[in-house]
Amino acid sequence: MKIWIVLGAALSALGVGLGAFGAHALKAKLGPDMLAVFETGVRYQMMHGLGLFGVALAASRYEHVGVTVAGWLLVAGVALFSGSLYALSLSGVKVLGAITPLGGLCFLAGWAALIWGVLAASDKAP
Repeated sequence: MKIWIVLGAALSALGVGLGAFGAHALKAKLGPDMLAVFETGVRYQMMHGLGLFGVALAASRYEHVGVTVAGWLLVAGVALFSGSLYALSLSGVKVLGAITPLGGLCFLAGWAALIWGVLAASDKAP
């Protein structure tokens, strides 16, 4: 459970920093289209960083491998989805956009794994 809180807080804090970087340092350097790409990466990183707190809550209540798998899939999703959008917006290398859907699939699989893990688990003893 502790790992999901730490990773959720770290990804969220990094998301705040990257959001500020994008709003201030990149605003004058990137065109509106690439700035929007960067901001999408930040938005999804923040959502899924906070989602890891939900994974931590589920891990504290339900013991099932699906909950753990969900956490790692959300982390992988941030790395692939947001990471590829950051790289694309900063480098302009369009082929990096091909990685983004893999991150999206990780997000979808992560949320599905969380549902599976919670529904299939028995409650932990209080």
